Amino acid sequence: MVVRDNFTFSELEQWLNERRVTEIECLVPDLTGVARGKILPREKFTEDRGMRLPEAIVAIGVTGEFPEEGPYNDVIHVTDRDMHLRPDPSTVRIVPWAVDPTAQVIHDCFDREGNIIPYAPRSVLKRICALYAAEGWDPVVAPELEFYLIERNSDPNTPLRPPKGRSGRAETSRQAYSIDAVNEFDPLFEDIYAYCEQMELNVDTLIHEVGAGQMEINFFHAHPLGLADEVFFFKRTIREAALRHEMYATFMAKPMAHEPGSAMHVHQSIVKQSTGKNLFSNDDGSPSKEFYWYIGGLQKYTPAAMALVAPYVNSYRRLARSTAAPINIQWGTDNRTVGIRSPVASPASRRIENRVIGADANPYVALAATLACGYLGMKNRIEPSPECMGDAYQSEYQLPRSLSEALSWLADEKELHDVLGKEFITVYSEVKEIEHAEFMKVISPWEREHLLLHV
Repeated sequence: MVVRDNFTFSELEQWLNERRVTEIECLVPDLTGVARGKILPREKFTEDRGMRLPEAIVAIGVTGEFPEEGPYNDVIHVTDRDMHLRPDPSTVRIVPWAVDPTAQVIHDCFDREGNIIPYAPRSVLKRICALYAAEGWDPVVAPELEFYLIERNSDPNTPLRPPKGRSGRAETSRQAYSIDAVNEFDPLFEDIYAYCEQMELNVDTLIHEVGAGQMEINFFHAHPLGLADEVFFFKRTIREAALRHEMYATFMAKPMAHEPGSAMHVHQSIVKQSTGKNLFSNDDGSPSKEFYWYIGGLQKYTPAAMALVAPYVNSYRRLARSTAAPINIQWGTDNRTVGIRSPVASPASRRIENRVIGADANPYVALAATLACGYLGMKNRIEPSPECMGDAYQSEYQLPRSLSEALSWLADEKELHDVLGKEFITVYSEVKEIEHAEFMKVISPWEREHLLLHV
């Protein structure tokens, strides 16, 4: 049975009964995309009982820290009040690796008065989707998610290496689109596809990307909220599958110094609710004014949204000239050197690909951010720059070069605050400032090698 958007609680109970589920993983995605929550016995999981967690649980950084003063406490109460969590029945999936029959269900976050928690990542994406719905538009997205398989590594001071495949050897050269290189990890990918089938995840193509041990999985196009849920589930799934094959799977943007970074390219288009037609195409098949305005919005607002789609200090190592990652927000048709690409497609399938987003981004936040930029472009009728017809790497950088710089740009773009929600921007920015401060306490090997005896 395919999980449906309008899945009811009675259908959820039937679904759990059919699979003889004995435990429920009650999940909430936090700002980093980590699954927080509780595991409940089946008999304790009821619609009326609900679940509670402290407000700050969805608003902590990747180090587990959170701000203890300042604007953060203007949003999240200093008494650390409870959130009231409600399951979304449409998100239920089996946990295929569990010993006993176990389900996992994503929850939405509310306060004691029943108001949605505005800084929870899923809430932010719902907010953006509601803005589109109010215009009579349905956004459609299709993520392409890159990741690395790496050798198990328990020492963070040791550089990462590709894992050994069936041949007993690790990759030492780049194997872009190599079928044989993918087949080196057949046992792992057989498990991954089996898990995805049991979880009803709509994954499409698997390819070997440019880097050693770098793979890419594509998702079928769908509504943003459901696809963000699928990416959230997929990341959990592939990490678990990799561990069972004595390796790691990582979505770090730049895990190895001399290999390309990993992206989450997002194809996006808009369907008119009244006609079911692609808003990006005119009746004669030509690109519509909304198509160009959407690109204009991505160009104007993406630089300020970088802290949302490149959320860590490591994220900016990926965005380097001539490394299969963009350095600017130029746009072009069938051009992979630009940040905003328009693939060759029929009028019904006309879409825009945002190539700036990193694989390390929270899928809910990343989709909300890119859709917000396009929304503002259409609402403000922003014309794009002329199309880039050549190598965009020959142009200047147009994106922030560090997390610190990105946070500064985000603070100055008030239109994004209004669309995404001021509470969310406040909490997110304060958490990222804490992460950046923690990183700055670390002295790197490069500093010891080049500065210790030379300055």
